[in-house]
Amino acid sequence: MNTTIVLITLVAYKVLLVLIGFWAQRRVKSEQDFFLAGRQLGPWVGAVSYAASAASAWTLLGMSGLAYTMGYASLWVALGAIVGCAVSWFVVAPRVMSLAGEEKLLSATELVALGSSGAQRAWIIRAASLVILFCFVIYIASQFQGAGNTFSSTFGLDNAESIALGGLVILVYTLLGGFWAVSVTDTVQGLLMIAAALLLPTAAIIELGGMSAFIGALGGITDPTYTSFTGNNMGLALLGFLLGSLAIGISSIGQPHLVARFMALKDTRALKQAQFIATGWYAIMFIGMWVLGMSGRLLVGDLGNSEEVFFAVNEALFPSVLGAILLAAVLSAIMSTADSMLLVTGTTVAHDLGVNRGRRWSALAISRLVIAVISLAAITVAITVPATIFERVLFAWVAIGSALGPNVLCRALGLSIAPGRILPAMLLGFGAALVFYSLPDAPGDIAERTIPFLLGIAVLTLRRRPRIT
Repeated sequence: MNTTIVLITLVAYKVLLVLIGFWAQRRVKSEQDFFLAGRQLGPWVGAVSYAASAASAWTLLGMSGLAYTMGYASLWVALGAIVGCAVSWFVVAPRVMSLAGEEKLLSATELVALGSSGAQRAWIIRAASLVILFCFVIYIASQFQGAGNTFSSTFGLDNAESIALGGLVILVYTLLGGFWAVSVTDTVQGLLMIAAALLLPTAAIIELGGMSAFIGALGGITDPTYTSFTGNNMGLALLGFLLGSLAIGISSIGQPHLVARFMALKDTRALKQAQFIATGWYAIMFIGMWVLGMSGRLLVGDLGNSEEVFFAVNEALFPSVLGAILLAAVLSAIMSTADSMLLVTGTTVAHDLGVNRGRRWSALAISRLVIAVISLAAITVAITVPATIFERVLFAWVAIGSALGPNVLCRALGLSIAPGRILPAMLLGFGAALVFYSLPDAPGDIAERTIPFLLGIAVLTLRRRPRIT
């Protein structure tokens, strides 16, 4: 692919995002504007920016790479993510939006601490904030690694240089700040991502001779999942699908950068439209990347790094301007999550922890300083701690989802939560996620993705039986 064309395309794309950022900054006149866009998000911006932020680099690179490596088994991950998105929008979003408006909440941390007071509330806020900052450093590191992979594969740069360059580009863009800027740019990025999810898999299927030829070629790929669905173990396969769906989708409920989208919607009408837009976007994206990974097994042969199957298929089918635009889609996936998470870290320190209270610096100044520090920390982690994008994302996703998700789900279902149980549930869910991740055979399995979350639910909901005297 002509690197000059790629470079021109990426520069033009970055200029567009910066201009959107400057436009959005003029709409920021208060903390509510900065952190939640004044609660005025429409259905398309709310839904597409949510989906783009949730999908990130792990969808375009990690999901396609997982399908390339695991074959049929990876379909559980894709379908589980779609189920998780639907549950989040149709079950969780209505109640969260209502509570946020009634209680004037500006962050997921405030939602988690709702009902507590005094020292108890302070400890809940501190614990939730530390969990968010810790997990987001790891998650953002995966996004920077994805940006690094893009620059490395395109321009032949050293891996460390690529990660640093990609991270710094995202940092400069994000420092423009504000939820308006993040949401509108995420919408642009989300539309570019969905175009990639439609174009690449479609072109790959055409290259293989059409849909019937593609399906026939898939029949020649044998793995345990394919055998289980076509043999005598269909019941076990169905059970595995249901557990796999629950395991990958359940943690999306507690992600603070996604909860913020529910809080920012302007009204019930916008919510109802956004529910279908977001779920449809998710379905197209994940199924498209699964098809891309499977077709990549047939088109490009063996790859040293499975997470480069997106680049390999793109290079083989679109070696010109269109290919450069599709590469911009990868950076879109990265930026749409990294900027949202960086904004949440700024909200966490400046608003939730109240670092700026009693000081001359404004919440905006503190937020920007935190964004810069977190960015540099994530760049360092991405360079020095070896891991695949999928491994990093899965750990951070499960850990933060297990810590905050049970609380958010209980509130969405209208269950009463005793304030004294909030902190133990959060610490148990987060601690269990760490323990399972540290076990040699556990990372990524169903137990790691479900048991920590269920432990948190148990602490919040189980009641002790009265003593018989």
